[in-house]
Amino acid sequence: MQAIILAAGMGKRLGELTKENTKCMVSVNGKPIIDRMLGQLAELPLRRVVIVVGYEGQKLRQYIGNRYEGRLSIEYVENPVYDRTNNIYSLMLAKDFLQTDDTLLIESDLVFDASLPKKLIEDPRPNLALVAKYETWMDGTMVNVDADDNIVNFIPKEAFDYSQVDKYYKTVNMYKFSRDFSRGKYVPFLEAYTKAVGNNEYYENVLRIITFLDSHELKALPVGQARWYEIDDKQDLDIAEALFAEEQDIIRKYYGRYGGFWRFPKMLDYCYLVNPYFGESRIVDEMKANFETLLAEYPSGLKVNTLLASKCWGVSEDYILPGNGAAELIKALMELLPGTIGITRPTFEEYPNRRDPASLITFVPHRPDYRYTARDLMEFFDSRRPDNLLLINPDNPSGNFIPRSALCELAAWCEERDIRLIVDESFVDFSEGYTENSLLSDRLLEAYPRMVVMKSISKSYGVPGIRLGILCSADRELIRRLKSMVSIWNINSFAEFFMQIFTKYEKEYHRACEKFIAERRDFEAQLRTIPYLRVMPSQANYFLCEVLPPLTARGIVLAMLKQFNILTRDCSDKAGFDGRQYMRFAVRSHADNARLIQGLRALI
Repeated sequence: MQAIILAAGMGKRLGELTKENTKCMVSVNGKPIIDRMLGQLAELPLRRVVIVVGYEGQKLRQYIGNRYEGRLSIEYVENPVYDRTNNIYSLMLAKDFLQTDDTLLIESDLVFDASLPKKLIEDPRPNLALVAKYETWMDGTMVNVDADDNIVNFIPKEAFDYSQVDKYYKTVNMYKFSRDFSRGKYVPFLEAYTKAVGNNEYYENVLRIITFLDSHELKALPVGQARWYEIDDKQDLDIAEALFAEEQDIIRKYYGRYGGFWRFPKMLDYCYLVNPYFGESRIVDEMKANFETLLAEYPSGLKVNTLLASKCWGVSEDYILPGNGAAELIKALMELLPGTIGITRPTFEEYPNRRDPASLITFVPHRPDYRYTARDLMEFFDSRRPDNLLLINPDNPSGNFIPRSALCELAAWCEERDIRLIVDESFVDFSEGYTENSLLSDRLLEAYPRMVVMKSISKSYGVPGIRLGILCSADRELIRRLKSMVSIWNINSFAEFFMQIFTKYEKEYHRACEKFIAERRDFEAQLRTIPYLRVMPSQANYFLCEVLPPLTARGIVLAMLKQFNILTRDCSDKAGFDGRQYMRFAVRSHADNARLIQGLRALI
């Protein structure tokens, strides 16, 4: 058995990273791809490794040098016209090697678990292609596979059909060819194809022709749960560095992405907090039906979107400002407000992160489980008199909740003292009796004109991708100044259309909220069966849990990610905690929650 590595390409999409280096010399977590690959191949029973070089080939040869002497026999093939040919020509140049031994064919931009080439070698079938079930992030060669693992068709890019994606597999660009297959089939077709079509093609095109013969010689070998990634650009590199991070870096690599976890196949995200059930509404179907129009057209300006927000949330257009997510509005508000701001910790740090730490006056609850009341806030801040007072309600991450009647007492107390009260009620629709808990009404806003109410639509409605939030206040001058700080087109067409049609689906939204509340009760009961977790009550769509010794939150996060592909949140280092270990678990669908609970129980 031998391996042939195709490493002649220029890797232009990686920009400056390949300006003076071939792609396989780009580092993933500090280690060049080629070193990782050759180190893995050195553990296999290979007679030799043949590397087809081209762009910066001499530099690659010098880099490899004789560092693998005694472990690998490395030979080189030169592609002198790498800038005018594609990988079919690189493989054509290595055809003599192909015909002398069974071969692992590997593209040099792959990062993969060491188990994958070993899996190919140990499988008794002579001709195999590693494949992975299609995911939305994948690009390149797709295949159809029958019930007997036969590859029955290679799908070129121009024939890709999104209505058929449930039947597609992506080739991992790692193959095993027997010597007989290469001699009798592949190389003869390779020679004929390049002679007829040219050298600026892909070697998979030859495999596609062979499958047309219905010979069923090439089988598919699914990768299963093994990790792999093909690195074509900087985003691919960023994802690969998270997938293959060392244990000390893995949490930082994932948390530092702040979302985009759909790029990680089948990973469950228990960090980000959204309604898991409104996505089942027919509102999604209507948005799909209008996708092409929304993609191609400009959204309306701020004036029109303000009218739509007013209609959706029943607040006067003079009192409401829609934003590109609550994050845009938080940034603008925190930059605008003068003076000091009273906050409760632990809490959602987006607000205090936008302020000078010297302007913060911090209250830390001393009741069990970080519970506190409106009266606690009034007693603490009465002598400290901040210019502004921030309240997340329900609070994040504690899940503490203050009823609306008590909030009104706090708002009145603030009005008497010229304190601006900011209430973020992004999670209020998850609370018991939620229809009576919101402060979003003209009557309440006018009763407390210095009060500001913030709401993230992403969280309550489960639509974080459209980026939508609202800020409300009867302080018209404040609203006017904030409107001057945001772009006239701060809302995209998808968010605008969501507001345009939402009222048709309001009953479905209420059903989704009721379904969520029932699921939260069940999820809480299941969490309480985990002996190393102390679960705190919550009126939001998450639970704060203390991790009991000897386990640690970091240890659980790592174990859940590595063993079960579930990303969870370690909150232990949040400001305001007491030095003990804490985690926050989002509430997702029943099936997802069952998978999380199963993983947590397995750690026992």
